[in-house]
Amino acid sequence: MQQSFDRRDFLKSSAAAGATLAAVTSQTLAAGGKVNQKTIPVCDTHLHLWNLNTLDLPWLSNAGVQSINRSFVMKDYLKATAKQNVAKSIYMEVNVAPEFQIQEAKYVFVLCERDDNPMVGAVIGGSPQSADFKAYVEKFAGNPHFKGVRTVLHDADRPKGMCLQPQFVENIKMLGDNGLRYDLCMRPDDLLDGAKLAEKCPETQFVLDHCGNLSVQNEDADLRAKWEKGIKELAALPNVMCKISGIIVTADRENWTAADLAPNMNFCMDAFGEDRVMFAGDWPVCTLTAPFGGWLGALKEVVKGRSKRFQHKLFHDNAVRFYELG
Repeated sequence: MQQSFDRRDFLKSSAAAGATLAAVTSQTLAAGGKVNQKTIPVCDTHLHLWNLNTLDLPWLSNAGVQSINRSFVMKDYLKATAKQNVAKSIYMEVNVAPEFQIQEAKYVFVLCERDDNPMVGAVIGGSPQSADFKAYVEKFAGNPHFKGVRTVLHDADRPKGMCLQPQFVENIKMLGDNGLRYDLCMRPDDLLDGAKLAEKCPETQFVLDHCGNLSVQNEDADLRAKWEKGIKELAALPNVMCKISGIIVTADRENWTAADLAPNMNFCMDAFGEDRVMFAGDWPVCTLTAPFGGWLGALKEVVKGRSKRFQHKLFHDNAVRFYELG
């Protein structure tokens, strides 16, 4: 326990220091000046694809996402990321109706085998709350492209605390036993549950999606305080990383700047540190607000004062290490 408290104290102090302009400026100077961001290869750790002729995505009926209520396939992604230096990508499950999960997984594993696209791994959908989860995972055991599982925990039918139920915890431990990872996609005030889950499953590697899903337009001080506490608790655990992603869709879709996104992203990057953050495109969901290049460009603007080493780790190196991409 003492080690954990010491680490939290360290993270608190380092986050405060990293938030100052002087600290960022010093980091840049130590790295030798301005970074040529165009030369940094990108590993996109959060690529969504769906063909509505073969998959059912119930959430696409929500009013706020009507502009993406159509099929998005690999050729669309290749067009969207042209000239963005995307070297590798990881597929992220798309919250299909449960009866379509096996079909979705088979579809993306075929794409991973092909050499005409950058997809080299997949995080598939799954239901760890189910007693059938272990048998489901075993269907794909041994596939080198199978990198992990995600369950969207903020859906209305997935109540607070579900991820701490014994069946759920046991299944997440099983993922770790099989060298697989788990994505935490949660409400911003549920992050402490995510930290408890990760603490109960120390042999499983976790990644927090979308900086913990706090809207950049949030004005609720209590909610922000809960989010910050949750981020710090997750960052204090060595088996958790953070995806710098998803922030763009919470911005004002008609009038946003990179500066609007910076506070939440910087808080997460400072809390987790340079070795445990990774870029994620969240395409095509990001297009609710901006195209892939617009979102990537905004993040590059936010981190342009950080060191070359930090930026290489954020955009490429950490993801390659975490997902064992070689």
